[in-house]
Amino acid sequence: MRKSAWAAVAGGSLALLLLTACGSSSPSAASSSAPQSSAASSSSASQPSTSAPQSSSAPAASPEPVTSASSSQAPQPVASGAGPSLPHGTTVMIVQKSKLGYVLAEANGQVVYTYAHDTKGGTPTCNGSCAEVWLPVTGVPKTALGETFPGTFGLVTRSDGTKQMTYNGYPLYTYKGAAPLSTAGEGIGGVWHVVMLSAADLT
Repeated sequence: MRKSAWAAVAGGSLALLLLTACGSSSPSAASSSAPQSSAASSSSASQPSTSAPQSSSAPAASPEPVTSASSSQAPQPVASGAGPSLPHGTTVMIVQKSKLGYVLAEANGQVVYTYAHDTKGGTPTCNGSCAEVWLPVTGVPKTALGETFPGTFGLVTRSDGTKQMTYNGYPLYTYKGAAPLSTAGEGIGGVWHVVMLSAADLT
């Protein structure tokens, strides 16, 4: 009777130990797995993303500067009669306003002059070194559209055989190196003069 009771007590104690052992192993297994999952999550959180960041603040390409045309040079008057349809060798003549008043000029703004030593209808006398400074006006004369002239244009043959333009029978010249619209040659040597016109010649 005592033996069976002791056996029963011993069996109960053994079962309790087994239960305790099983219960304690389960939490440790759970606790050992928990840090792994948290470590994995923290590891994945700390690793940098492999995809390239989508930046919306990337600097845009700066537009190429737009440069404007230079206005340092004097304006070049354009004669309304000038154009690609004009025959080769044509020189358009215009009425141009200068500081001296309205004068005769080429369409590019070069003011023209007469030489006091020339005679009306005669052969030009400005030759050699004179013609290197005072350039003979050449080309077939044509007046700009919308402009009238009180005198007439013509051509005269120079001593070298070239044709020089005349106005009212007097040969015409330009002053070498003069800026467009300039009348700097007026009165030089007392023999060079612009051809004076009037505002009425523009109508």
